[in-house]
Amino acid sequence: MNLRYLLLSLFLVNVILGSASAADRPNILWILSEDNSVHYMRLYGDPLGEMPNVEKLAEGGLTFEHAFSNAPVCSVARTTLMTGILAPRVGFQYHRKSVLANLPPGAQLFPAYLREAGYYTSNNSKKDYNVVEGKVWDESSRSASWRKRPNKDQPFFHMQTTGVSHESSLHFSKEQMKQPTTTDPAAVKLAPYFPDTPTFRYTQARYNDRMREIDVQVGKILAQLKEDGLEEDTIIFYFGDHGGVLPRSKGYVYESGLHVPLVVHVPEKWQQLSALKPGTRPKGFVSFIDFGPTVLNLAGVKVPPTMDGKPFLGEGTTTKEVESRDTAFGYADRFDEKYDFVRSLRKGKYKYIRNYQSFLPDGLQNNYRYRMLAYAEWRELFQQGKLNDVQSQFFRSRPPEQLFDIEADPHEVNNLAGDEAHQKVLKELRVALQVKVKSMPDLSFYPEPVMVKRALKDGAKFGQAHKMEILEFIDICDLALLPFEQAAPKLKEAFLSRNAGHRHWALVTCSNFGEQARSLEEAAKPLLKDPSLLIRTRAAEFLAILGNDPEPTIAGVLAESESPVETLSVFNTVVFLRDRPNGNRFNFDIKKIRSTGGEVARRLEYLGLKAPTSGKGGVKRPRPKKKNGGEKKKKD
Repeated sequence: MNLRYLLLSLFLVNVILGSASAADRPNILWILSEDNSVHYMRLYGDPLGEMPNVEKLAEGGLTFEHAFSNAPVCSVARTTLMTGILAPRVGFQYHRKSVLANLPPGAQLFPAYLREAGYYTSNNSKKDYNVVEGKVWDESSRSASWRKRPNKDQPFFHMQTTGVSHESSLHFSKEQMKQPTTTDPAAVKLAPYFPDTPTFRYTQARYNDRMREIDVQVGKILAQLKEDGLEEDTIIFYFGDHGGVLPRSKGYVYESGLHVPLVVHVPEKWQQLSALKPGTRPKGFVSFIDFGPTVLNLAGVKVPPTMDGKPFLGEGTTTKEVESRDTAFGYADRFDEKYDFVRSLRKGKYKYIRNYQSFLPDGLQNNYRYRMLAYAEWRELFQQGKLNDVQSQFFRSRPPEQLFDIEADPHEVNNLAGDEAHQKVLKELRVALQVKVKSMPDLSFYPEPVMVKRALKDGAKFGQAHKMEILEFIDICDLALLPFEQAAPKLKEAFLSRNAGHRHWALVTCSNFGEQARSLEEAAKPLLKDPSLLIRTRAAEFLAILGNDPEPTIAGVLAESESPVETLSVFNTVVFLRDRPNGNRFNFDIKKIRSTGGEVARRLEYLGLKAPTSGKGGVKRPRPKKKNGGEKKKKD
């Protein structure tokens, strides 16, 4: 009886405390627009991007000049947003997940902490997480709303996503281009890396129209809040869930892929929770890892030590500290079937990009991207030799490192990494990024097939346990930043290492050097017989860049691999080697490819490799391009 009485007493105390504190805590409303960067909004300088409701919200609120997603694609960005954790530290950096990652012990998606503190949590309705979710929402559905909370005095956190600006809204046909846009295509200002064609002008005008549609939906949500008499009780955030969706934005760590709008309205009742002056445009940098800690801080909930971000509003924050923030970290790995490995560091006006697989072009085939007419036309014009140097950059291999002055070069087309006058800032940012990836440490230095097998049970713990090995991998990759004559002896030594990761990254680094690494051609050939299928593929890749035939090795790997993730990585190499100028021809027998499920199916479709209906085997290579990626419409 005593134990039951004690438990009942504790329960009643919690209820009483919860209801008493509810009146002392703000409601928090998040409104997200999908695939939306700052570049198409009047609030941030584009006169064609009218959003009167958002602009009115900003008048008495805060318009952040430097808000960034940490990743340029939905699932990775949203998981970062909801965990406050840098994705490569735990292992959820691939879009979309092949296997769900586990958060560190004790860590939760941040709304779970709000629920425990007495908040009603609702989401309408996109989630798209790459981690095991747990109990986060009281309701997550297309009808979820703060209006469904059982106690109208209970504080709420509500997250509402509008999809009208999603990438799929630009998957229109040539016939649909006859439909006029509200925005005049002749009035849009195209980025210098775009060809000036009717297709690009129409695409951008259509996207500007989407800003108005977003704003209408924002207005409806705000009207509901006003109707419920909750305006003065609710802190409102409006932001994009990552950068924009025109070509060279979504999926890329350029500003167009990471720089998001952020407007925060703090009503007078809760002004004491903001050190920043209403109606201003803070210039301090904030990233998605900071959003969850900020909400917890506003709600009076302790920020857990598992989070990587810091609050920029709420108790303990100061104007001086927030405005002094000048750094944002970004990452890009796999997007559906397309692999990349890029890290970025924005510090002040400078942006440093580290391309760990720089031989791969930005424009490597991703079926979903190339459903957009502008993407397809851009590539056709490149293949026809009709683009200038800036417009052609997207389809060429990249340098291992890039440095951009964002103020002078907002479109990031003038790489200053080789400029003598910028060597000091280049070295400072290079070291800063090296420190960042080493300190996490970054799990992407284990290729995804390896990470899936070994690291996802507890990625953070695995990373710390293998930190020294990861640091060795990073140092091998960074040999690409040296003159080849200095790097060659260490690369050759790594070829002979008993550590598979050493061999793997030495081959990738040689591919980055390309023709400069021809002196290591013979040293690399024994790795075509390596016990690791991934290393055989990397060896075939490097040697193909030097003119060797990769098909025998790659066909053998595809016949042996039982892992869809491993097979997907191999097909990334196939598509790269096939689609480059004067690329390799492949003639695979579909019946001999062991793993054809998951994202691999996208590569097979693009390559024209479909399961035979008869006993006939080899499927020959089709024409190099397929107009719109050749896949059914799928919302990514």
